[in-house]
Amino acid sequence: MALSMTNQIGSLAGAAAAAMDSSLNAGDSPAALVLKSPAMSMKCKAVKTDGVEGLSPPTSPCRSDLSAACKAFATEVAEEKEYDVGGKKGEGSGVPVFVMMPLDSVSAGNTVNRRKAMNAAMAALKSAGVEGVMMDVWWGLVEREKPGEYNWGGYVELMEMAKKHGLKVQAVMSFHQCGGNVGDSCNIPLPKWVVEEINNDPDLAYTDQWGRRNYEYLSLGCDTLPVLKGRTPVQCYADFMRAFRDTFKDLLGDTIVEIQVGMGPAGELRYPSYPEQNGTWKFPGIGAFQCFDKYMLKSLKAAAEAEGKPEWGSTGPTDAGSYNNWPEDTQFFRKEGGGWDGPYGEFFLTWYSQMLLDHGDRILTSAKSIFDNTGVKISVKIAGIHWHYGSRSHAPELTAGYYNTRFRDGYLPIAQMLARHGAIFNFTCIEMRDHEQPQNALCAPEKLVKQVALATQKAQVALAGENALPRYDEYAHEQIIRASELNVDGESGDREMCAFTYLRMNPHLFEADNWRKFVAFVKKMKEGKRANKCWEEMEREAEHFVHVTQPLVQEAAVLMH
Repeated sequence: MALSMTNQIGSLAGAAAAAMDSSLNAGDSPAALVLKSPAMSMKCKAVKTDGVEGLSPPTSPCRSDLSAACKAFATEVAEEKEYDVGGKKGEGSGVPVFVMMPLDSVSAGNTVNRRKAMNAAMAALKSAGVEGVMMDVWWGLVEREKPGEYNWGGYVELMEMAKKHGLKVQAVMSFHQCGGNVGDSCNIPLPKWVVEEINNDPDLAYTDQWGRRNYEYLSLGCDTLPVLKGRTPVQCYADFMRAFRDTFKDLLGDTIVEIQVGMGPAGELRYPSYPEQNGTWKFPGIGAFQCFDKYMLKSLKAAAEAEGKPEWGSTGPTDAGSYNNWPEDTQFFRKEGGGWDGPYGEFFLTWYSQMLLDHGDRILTSAKSIFDNTGVKISVKIAGIHWHYGSRSHAPELTAGYYNTRFRDGYLPIAQMLARHGAIFNFTCIEMRDHEQPQNALCAPEKLVKQVALATQKAQVALAGENALPRYDEYAHEQIIRASELNVDGESGDREMCAFTYLRMNPHLFEADNWRKFVAFVKKMKEGKRANKCWEEMEREAEHFVHVTQPLVQEAAVLMH
């Protein structure tokens, strides 16, 4: 789900940043997860706002010497203002924190993976003041065998588990493959019957100029064609979402508060321009255009003829280098006289980016209709492509479908498209700082986040965030807090992110030192711009939290063997 590029983190200031996201793989010991994970409460004072539902009692036994602390923290959490599913919160009301669940939370057999560990982890997250969890609902698992046959299996149990612990759920409609993308820790292909159709017609897959096919997500060029056993891809996505709505109707708007609609690889609205599988792409390469399947080329040909330039319609740019080139290595992306800045470049990039916008618009039209009046909010994830941001052409953004250059804002059209559907703009790389990145690659994540924040402000669309790398250090936490306040100009006022989703639930998160920092981070985020406590005070209270709950954690670990 997140851009988790481990090759970027060697220069990070926090030592903990190098810890990799193991995503609770099947070999992990459930006891190891909980042994270091406080599962109860931190004693803090809160500024009372609106009353909300109280904290669900933990499933683990609460020892008598912990009961007072448990009760105190439960009261505090109940007094905090909860996540508004409308994406609009009261001024200065803070930013609720969600935590991404492991990618393989549901097994290939449609059961819950590491059930005891999941249960204990949810109890710990709730005790820390976390608002909820984000879980991938994989198309390749649920509708795996036959079209129209859905097995919600483990998801029913996971949703009920979240409800029991009083956690909200952001459900991701994951219409992409898991495996072969940045940060993927397991393999979940597209449904078998979809893969069969791709094998019969390879042009259903995104294709680069060298004929390399990408099986992460169906090419948007065939969105409206009945290529999947009589249905169009968009119809398949809509049917899946409708079946999800009908299956979980009793939880919508209460436990399930947000539906993030998958739009491409890694669930993001983009082209698969930087695939890591088989070493095709490595950071900070510029990537490659993905418009060479016959369906995309047919659309390009029609656009060129409409432009009165039929000669522009036979192929995409062939002078744009390869996946691991840098902008100045290529004729198309170089700053002086590059094709991107000429008439052909403008035509092609306008078409390429508009195809992506139309793709998002089509799927959101269905999603909005399906989930109308259910009380859930719709969101879309946009990739934080920050490398070569300081160059004129912004080549990696262009190959991904974001027509953003030194002379053009590529994120405002995306924000405006989302605003038309009332959807949340979910953006990554919130934790990154410019000086932590390779300077020769002209990386500028902070400037990119600022641009996106300004675009969403102008389009009047809610902005949510995610971290792109698994980070447990104060440097990353402080950067997230700073970015979430959206102090990007003199007119931001009390505007804040509507939510933040933390990457990811895994054993590293529950290690004592990381957990202490995380608890303080969650508290600081929920206080938001109204914060009346310094970071050091949050750290001291978190330290007390870890100490007080240690006996409970050890007891839970014994029970989970």
